Amino acid sequence: MRASPIDPVSLTRDLIRRPSVTPADAGAMAVVRRALEGLGFACRPMRFGEIENLYARLGEARPNLCFAGHTDVVPPGDLAAWSRPPFEAAVDEGVLYGRGAVDMKGAVAAFVAAISRVLGRGAPRGSISLMITGDEEGVAEHGTKAVVSALAAEGEAIDHCIVGEPTSSAVLGDMIKIGRRGSLNASVAVDGRQGHVAYPHRAANPVPVMIRFLASIQARALDEGFTGFQPSNLEMTSIDVGNPAANVIPAQATAKLNIRFNPSHTGAALAAWLEDEARTAAEGFAGRIAVTSKVSGEAFLTEPGAFTALVAGAVAAVSGVAPELSTTGGTSDARFIRALCPVVEFGLVGATMHAVDERAPAAEIHTLSAIYERLIDDYFATFGG
Repeated sequence: MRASPIDPVSLTRDLIRRPSVTPADAGAMAVVRRALEGLGFACRPMRFGEIENLYARLGEARPNLCFAGHTDVVPPGDLAAWSRPPFEAAVDEGVLYGRGAVDMKGAVAAFVAAISRVLGRGAPRGSISLMITGDEEGVAEHGTKAVVSALAAEGEAIDHCIVGEPTSSAVLGDMIKIGRRGSLNASVAVDGRQGHVAYPHRAANPVPVMIRFLASIQARALDEGFTGFQPSNLEMTSIDVGNPAANVIPAQATAKLNIRFNPSHTGAALAAWLEDEARTAAEGFAGRIAVTSKVSGEAFLTEPGAFTALVAGAVAAVSGVAPELSTTGGTSDARFIRALCPVVEFGLVGATMHAVDERAPAAEIHTLSAIYERLIDDYFATFGG
């Protein structure tokens, strides 16, 4: 029995109407599951904590081409600022409005629709799978990270993966992500002793220690870049003392920072460097300094080769745009998937993601689906048994 084609815009609208703000699912995963089961996929719900996830596979043979995406979205913000309700999925003059239209319910729907057309011509020479998760916009502990860990422990074989993040910059097709910088968040606390400013010898002022520490780490150029990557950067995001009085030496100073780093570094090495700098800044201080670091992802690169060329070729053939292979931007769930297989990211133009009036032209969702369809065909023609 041949599969009936699915309309990607209609499916996107169905998904947008489920207000799946992390960690809520609101029925979004069920929408995807029904569509995939209708195409013959074996669907496996994978719940971790309060997060709903889904791994679906059609076929048992290798190679296994996986599509990864998320159905959770960020909050809409001020509802009054939206020109159309964020979960109504209105289409106005050919543009689909709604939270998740770009990031990334549109891509999930486009890939499912692409599969329906591929299957309408017959079974692929291998397997197709989808890893759809619900924690990408949150702390990212119980979504893709947990699913990847479970699949790896079970020995599930995935040969290549494409993530549907909105990678296009100005026009659909102009950018594919083949890697990402790593990310480290750090919190710093300097604990001193409160006292009167006129009697500093009776206190231990944490502020000068914090200033020394921040100045020392800010002064270092982490690197000048890495092949295929921009230079690493360290940004202060918060400095707080919480002292309302002008005549009181505070007891504590805190700060937060983020480092986006290329493969010149590892998260562990950067965390150790921060701790070394903290100890130096606190020398002679009658208090303590503590740095707490958390690495949310290491830097990675999918080396340009047959797979990246295949994806770029499919994008160019359908869109008419030659894509740039890039490693710019923030983190994505690709940082977890890379433990299983080579991974690239490609999706819609990201200009309105997370913004008020998030939107995508319906025609671009159809074009994205056509690109995915071409990619699937070319993949099994190239790698299929």
